[in-house]
Amino acid sequence: MSYELIALLMFASMMMMLFTGQRVFGAIGAVAGIAALALWGTGGSVIPFSAAIKLMNWYPLLTLPMFIFMGYVLSESRIADDLYRMFHVWMGPVPGGLAIGTIALMVLISAMNGLSVAGMAIGATIALPELLKRGYDKKMVTGVIQAGSSLGILVPPSVVLVLYAMIARQPVGQLWLAGMIPGLMMAAMFIIYIYIRCRMNPALGPALAPEERAEIGFAEKMRLLRAGLLPVGIFAAMMVPFVNGWTSLVESSAIGAIAAFLAALAKRRMTHEVFENSVRQTLAISCMFMWIILAAMAFGAVFDGLGAVRAIDNLFTQQLHLSPWTILILMQLSFLIMGTFLDDTAMLVIVAPLYVPLVKALGFDLIWYGVLYTITTQIAYMTPPFGYNLFLMKAMAPKEVGLGDIYRSIVPFVGVMLLALGIIMAFPGIALWLPHYVYGL
Repeated sequence: MSYELIALLMFASMMMMLFTGQRVFGAIGAVAGIAALALWGTGGSVIPFSAAIKLMNWYPLLTLPMFIFMGYVLSESRIADDLYRMFHVWMGPVPGGLAIGTIALMVLISAMNGLSVAGMAIGATIALPELLKRGYDKKMVTGVIQAGSSLGILVPPSVVLVLYAMIARQPVGQLWLAGMIPGLMMAAMFIIYIYIRCRMNPALGPALAPEERAEIGFAEKMRLLRAGLLPVGIFAAMMVPFVNGWTSLVESSAIGAIAAFLAALAKRRMTHEVFENSVRQTLAISCMFMWIILAAMAFGAVFDGLGAVRAIDNLFTQQLHLSPWTILILMQLSFLIMGTFLDDTAMLVIVAPLYVPLVKALGFDLIWYGVLYTITTQIAYMTPPFGYNLFLMKAMAPKEVGLGDIYRSIVPFVGVMLLALGIIMAFPGIALWLPHYVYGL
């Protein structure tokens, strides 16, 4: 049997196990272990084992639980509530202002948590009821929350970019900096779209009523501004020392976790229940990611040992005569298709052993490709029929918001995201300028 056929059999076996409902790490790890033993005998077990040990020795792995803990502390202690109240007061007079404030809220939640699920949960529980109560169009607001929450996997400290860094063996700091400008650019594009749309049709996002604005004095506005800027201060305390080279990535993650804990204490919200929930959630998410990464590393080691990447590279470039850009676009399309039935972590660990070495062989920058992957994942999250965010929104939305409304709500935002993806593909410097500037590359 040829190595190409063996590689195809491994990939097909893994996909079949996933379709039967097996856990992601179990399906990937089982295929890797069985393939290693079948190909190289008992000595083949060394290959996945060595890959797992390399991961355990990777020091930046400590950042994962730190950032997850920071996000859950800020979420469970309701500091995000203060943030939304600030946007509600300061942005309310603008047409579509609360929707614009929701996008800004999502950016800051992303900077606190790094997971899109957290942004979706906060947006659906805090922002959605307020927006509907104030007469916002239900298709507009559900689209805003889904699009805004997707920024959690692009704006630093993105947990997905940490996972990509582990698998692609790229510096996490460079990936974060590479995702910062595209993330802010996409948020700005969302805001521009909302503002223009609500100016053209004020019924979609009515401004805050004058009598309600009059009830809020200047002193109350300043109090809310101070409370709402607390998460910004936590993010700055974490990122400024890291960007300036004063602390390492792990040290900065520890600063963020400690700052969030102290902020909750100072506001007298660090109860026993908040602390226990934060620790339990951190342990659960961290263990889930660790098992998935270990399985992905093992699968990638066996896959690479077959020489499958070189064979696929030869197939595309020598036999089919496809250009590197054509191959790259086909990769992005495959992510969109997989995103209809898989989450971002599963997509990454399934195709990373194949795509990352292939991207490198084609001559593309792996830092830039990490940003492309993440944006494509954001789009896949919102793509019918089985986009991950669509069903999260349906589970959290009130009864009057139907699945058809949710499907229609994401159409313009997916269009904006596709435009952003095209811009960053055409101009890689948007993603690469900041890491090159900071690291002097």
